[in-house]
Amino acid sequence: MILEDFKFYKPCKLLQPYVRYYWVFKSNQPQNTLTFPIGCPQIIFHKQMPLYIPELNTTQDRVAISGQVNFPSHLYANGNVEMIVVVFHPHTMSMFLNLPTSLFYNQEVSGYSLENKKLNELAIRISDCEDNSVCINYIEKWLLSQIANNLSETSYNIKRMDAAIRQIYSFPQTTVTELSSITCLCKKQFERLFHSLVGMNPKEYARIARFQKALAQMQHQTGKEISQAQIAYTSGYSDQSHFIREFKKLSGYTPMSLLKVSAPYSDLFTNPV
Repeated sequence: MILEDFKFYKPCKLLQPYVRYYWVFKSNQPQNTLTFPIGCPQIIFHKQMPLYIPELNTTQDRVAISGQVNFPSHLYANGNVEMIVVVFHPHTMSMFLNLPTSLFYNQEVSGYSLENKKLNELAIRISDCEDNSVCINYIEKWLLSQIANNLSETSYNIKRMDAAIRQIYSFPQTTVTELSSITCLCKKQFERLFHSLVGMNPKEYARIARFQKALAQMQHQTGKEISQAQIAYTSGYSDQSHFIREFKKLSGYTPMSLLKVSAPYSDLFTNPV
């Protein structure tokens, strides 16, 4: 998928604490794309051909929930793709589905399997609508209706996790004990809440954040001489060998070999709208 083929939409002000952005992708060409863990769960609406993910041996449904993942994966389609994606902040999707995000870990789950009547109705409206700007409005109305029903304890916990997520973004090497202190929770409570809302444990999420920070640096150093040692240090890796080893696990490539096949792009640390 080429970035220029995407159209991005900014959420309304009330949803910005929960939704990073929406994107729409349309193409009548065959797709074969390698994707990396981005650190943000998503709800995906397909208006035409869904995508096949060989690493999971699954084809996304017309509405799919994509949870946190810790591995690179391919996306395949024969053509005629048209999809709308809601990209949440790492810790906010559960507020809209009334389910722990951890249930979707390393999975692509059919939205129809959740037995969520309003979500199913939304998927039908989107499928029948030709104007994607109108589809985004439908999605926002549904999201806002879910917020109205979940303003109490869930909202408070999301604010707690927001502080931890911001700390991880800035310093992925922050210990779990330090993160729990930031949220005014004991370590076990923090780990349990983080796992439920974010969808993976704090140490694993820090791996994704470090990887995405490294991608962001490579993205902005294109055409320049890239110092792997400097990227490793700035991204929070213990040393250069740690950086290369972890980068390969999460992308399938070493940092230098990735540069030969594609332009690095950090989904987590790039704001397209």
